[in-house]
Order: sequence, then structure tokens, then C-alpha cells
Amino acid sequence: MNKKLLAALMGATLAAGAGVAAADVQLVGHIDTSIDAVDVDGGPADDINLHCTTCSLGVKGSEDLGNGLKAIFFIDFQYNTTERGGRSSSGNASDAFGNEVATDSLTDRDQWVGLSGPFGQVRVGTISTLYKSHGAMIDPLYRTALQGRDHGLQSPMHSGAGEELQGRATNTIRWDSMDYNGVKVGAHYTLDNNETDGEDSNPYGVGASYENGGLLVFGDYMNNDQNDARMTAGWKVGGKYDMGLFSFMGQYEDFDDASTFNDDVTLWHVAAGVNGLLGMNIYVGIGHGDNDDTKEDYTAWTLAVSHNFSKNTTVYVGHAQYDCSSGGGGSTLAICTSVGVGGGENDQTSFGLKHTF
Repeated sequence: MNKKLLAALMGATLAAGAGVAAADVQLVGHIDTSIDAVDVDGGPADDINLHCTTCSLGVKGSEDLGNGLKAIFFIDFQYNTTERGGRSSSGNASDAFGNEVATDSLTDRDQWVGLSGPFGQVRVGTISTLYKSHGAMIDPLYRTALQGRDHGLQSPMHSGAGEELQGRATNTIRWDSMDYNGVKVGAHYTLDNNETDGEDSNPYGVGASYENGGLLVFGDYMNNDQNDARMTAGWKVGGKYDMGLFSFMGQYEDFDDASTFNDDVTLWHVAAGVNGLLGMNIYVGIGHGDNDDTKEDYTAWTLAVSHNFSKNTTVYVGHAQYDCSSGGGGSTLAICTSVGVGGGENDQTSFGLKHTF
């Protein structure tokens, strides 16, 4: 089945190339493969392994409809360079946050169709939320083995896929405004397709950003539109200031969750980068998360050095750690579920190569 999907994807791209007068179609992809050494206190056995971080192959395109209106689309699939079909890179059906992970060699990512014009963009399908999109903009290690959302610098709202405020929202309509002197606003609305949760809920989110020169600031809010017993609502503010050689970034999150992420949780992280020094980019980020109700907390940090061979090819090496005060089954801090009931450290050292096209 995967071979048929891949063949169809490639065939559609080649066929579209013959009709470029009607539509502009482009093949895009991302390959990040790393060797990771993991040391978990009280958890699974330590291991050294190869890992493919959200490697993907997709097709995007647009068609000019006249009068400033365009049809736009994106079809993206995730694959694994280090494992064959029928097994995920983690060997499990879910990740540390309880989100489903790929159990085959080709799975779907963002897939949508829409219109763009003077009103901005309106897209329908499976789409990353503004909450996730803004978080990616301040993470120079995004879609690598050391990305912040996997190591305690960002909340689970930046990852996973589904209808309950995960980073990739299914059954969703998303609107993004035009750029008004650096200001952009947007919103998403998810139609509930889960008939087994006992709720007629339609999760939604709104966000805004301002970007001018090296300055970026943003704010986001999301709500799963359920009753108090299952309600999740979260907000965050963040930004980045790029001075050329130096850059600074940070984010603060606060969410109440009675179902998936649990209780009243706050997370913050601050980070700094040195860019292009002797051909190298240096990044250090420090974060903290805690549950105000249970008093559980963790501290996280990441240190990485990368080199850009070109605009599309980067090599990196770094270390990430989070240290939990408590964890294990039923932990109210999802990132800590892998380190055991007594808490402890999770350490990961990675060396990777990333290429985009």
C-alpha cells in the first residue's frame, strides 16, 4: 500500500510538470537522520540508535484563478530512513505524550486544499495549528533529533495529531490573514469527528504575530470546547530577536487540562544563539515546567552546535536533558513519563545530518 501511495505521489508530480501553465507544482522534502545515545534514569535500557526525525516527502502547488485569487494545496507524507514498514522508530504505538506515532514507513502529515486572495488564506484538511507554527519559528533545532518539543522546552500542544488541540489538527479549517505592516492574525476551527467521547465539541484556536526586521512576537490561545470535566484551554506568548551574530528567543505557556495533559501546568523557556561564528551556529536553551496543583516539576536544557554546508544541508551535534522531580504512570507532566516513578534524568546526545529540498 505504501509503495502505491509513493508511486502515486511521484506520478502526480511528474504529470503536473507537463501542465505548469495551468498550475505551479513543486516536490518538497525533509531528511534528518541522526545517531542518538539515550540515558534514562529508572526507565528503558540505555541505547544508541539511528533515528529519522519527521522525514517527509510532499507536493505543494497553486493555480492562478484570476482577480487575485489562487487555489493552493499541500500533500505531505512522513517516512522513516532507519526502519522498514510495520515498525515505528520507537517500537511503540504511542509517544511519551500518549500521541499516536507512525507504525508504518509512510504516514500522512499536513494535507490540505484552500484558497488565497486579498482575505489571506483559507485551508481545509489536516493542518498544523498556529500554536505549533509559532513555536517552530523560535526553535532553530526544529525537525531535528534535538527539537525543543521533544525535550521539555515546549508543551505537548506542539506535537501529535488529532482533534484535541494536538499540534497537527485533523478535520480542521484554518484562516491566516494577509501581512499588515508585519501584523498577522489567524484562527482554526476543528469539527469533532469523534463520536465515542460523549462530547459534541469543536476545538478552536486563535493567534497573532508581529514581525519587523529581526523582531518577532506572538500570542496564541486554544480551547477544546468541552465541559469542565474534560476541558483543555491554553495560551502562550513568545518571540525572538535576531541581531545577526546573536539571537535571543523565549516562550511562556499556561494551560489547564482535565483530560490529556492534566491540571494547571506552566512552562517557560529562554534561549540564545550565536550565528555564523567561525562557520558554526551555537544554541543553548533552558526551560522549566511545573504543575501548580501537584507541585511536580522539571528542568530542561539543550546545547547544540551546527554548521550549514549550504542553505539546505546542515550537520549538528548536541546534548539535551530534562530532570524530573516525579514521573511514571499517571504523571501530570507528560515529558516525565519515561523516567520512572521516582523521577530522574533523561539525557540524549545526538549527531545528525539534515537536508531539505
